[in-house]
Amino acid sequence: MSYRSKFRNSVWFICFWICAGTLVSAQTAPVFNEQNGQITASGAWIPKNTIEMKGQVLGPFVRNKEGHIVAIDGSKSLISKDEGKTWDKYELFDTPGKFDISGERAMITTRSGVIIFAFLNLAERANWNWNAETSDSPGATLPTYTMRSLDGGKTWQDIQKRHNEHTGAIRTMIETRNGNVIFTSMMMRHNPGHHTVLTYTTRDDGRTWERSNVIDLGGIGHHSGVTESTIAQLNNGRIWQLMRTNWGTFWEAFSDDEGLSWKEIKPTGIAASSAPGQLKRLASGKLVLIWNRRFPDGKDTYPLRGGDNQFSEVAASNHREELSIAFSDNDGKTWSKPKVIAKSYLVQNKDTTKAWISYPYIFEVKPGELWVTTMQGDLRMKLMEKDFY
Repeated sequence: MSYRSKFRNSVWFICFWICAGTLVSAQTAPVFNEQNGQITASGAWIPKNTIEMKGQVLGPFVRNKEGHIVAIDGSKSLISKDEGKTWDKYELFDTPGKFDISGERAMITTRSGVIIFAFLNLAERANWNWNAETSDSPGATLPTYTMRSLDGGKTWQDIQKRHNEHTGAIRTMIETRNGNVIFTSMMMRHNPGHHTVLTYTTRDDGRTWERSNVIDLGGIGHHSGVTESTIAQLNNGRIWQLMRTNWGTFWEAFSDDEGLSWKEIKPTGIAASSAPGQLKRLASGKLVLIWNRRFPDGKDTYPLRGGDNQFSEVAASNHREELSIAFSDNDGKTWSKPKVIAKSYLVQNKDTTKAWISYPYIFEVKPGELWVTTMQGDLRMKLMEKDFY
C-alpha cells in the first residue's frame, strides 16, 4: 500500500488520536501576566524561574572539540570561549555572495570532533510562482547543502549540494550510537504542490551521504503534506521521527537502519499545531520536546487556516503564540504535563506573525541547563530541566 493510500485510509481516525493522546489537555485557561512571569524584550511572557538571554544569537549551538560554543549567523561562523557572552567571527565561504543561509538549519559536533552543518541556500531559491488554479509551483527550487569543519568552526570545507528540489526546512541532526550522523530535510512534490520528508545519513563524518526513502503522504497546498521533522535515537537503537502536519497531531515514523529507510508511519497522540517541534535527548536520559500545541493552554479552539487547497487541503490550527515543553523518561510512550515556557504577551488568539513564537532550537549548555531560541519571535531564554519536569 502506498503512503498516500495509508494517509487516505488513516485520516478518518485522526480525531481519535487527538482525543486519546498522551499530550492532550483541556483545563481552565491560565493567566499569563507580569505577576507570574516576566516580559521579554521581544514581547513574550516567560516564567519567573527562567532567564531571558538578551541579544543572544539564534541556534543551533554546539560545542567544538575544545569545548567552545559554535553557532552560525549569516555567512559567518561564531565561536564563543566565554559561554556565549562574546563571539569571534569567521567567514564560512570563500565566495559568500553565492550563499544565503536560512534560519532553518542543523548542526552537530561528532564524537571525533568534526562539526557538520546542513542548511538551505536562499541564494539559489528560484521559480516560486504559486498558481492558485493548479495548487502548485512547478520547478520551485531551494537546495539543501552540507558542509563540515575540521578545526572547531574556524574554517569549512566539503560544501556539497544534497538536492535541488525546494526544501521547506532542515530541523534536526543527530549522531547515533554507531557513530553515524543523520539529519532531516524536505522535498516539494508537484501535481498538486505539497511537501515530503526525507533524511540523509553519513557514515564518514560528512564526507559522503546516503538518502533515505521519501515520506510522501500527499496533500494539496504550499503548506501541506508532512514537513519539518525532528528525530532522536531511542534506547532500543531505533530512530524516531516526528513530522509536522495539518492534521492535528505530529505524525511519526521509525527507522531500524540508521535513517536509511522509514516505516510504521502513523499519527501520534501528541496534539500539535501546524508548526515544527524540536526533540532532543538530554544528559539525564530523558527526551525533551518543545513545540506549539494545537490550541492555547486550557483552550480547545483556535482560528484555523487552510482548507482551500492553497495553504492546505484541510483547515488547520496554525497556533504559534505559545511554546510548550514536556519530558519523557520512557522514550516517548508517556510525557510529563506540558508547560508553557513562552507566550505572546501583546497579541493573543490571532493567527498573525506578530504573535508567533516558533521554530525552536534546544541547546543543553550543561547537564540540566537548556538554552531555547526561536527563529520566529526571537525568543532567547535559559531554563532548568528540574523546574519543568
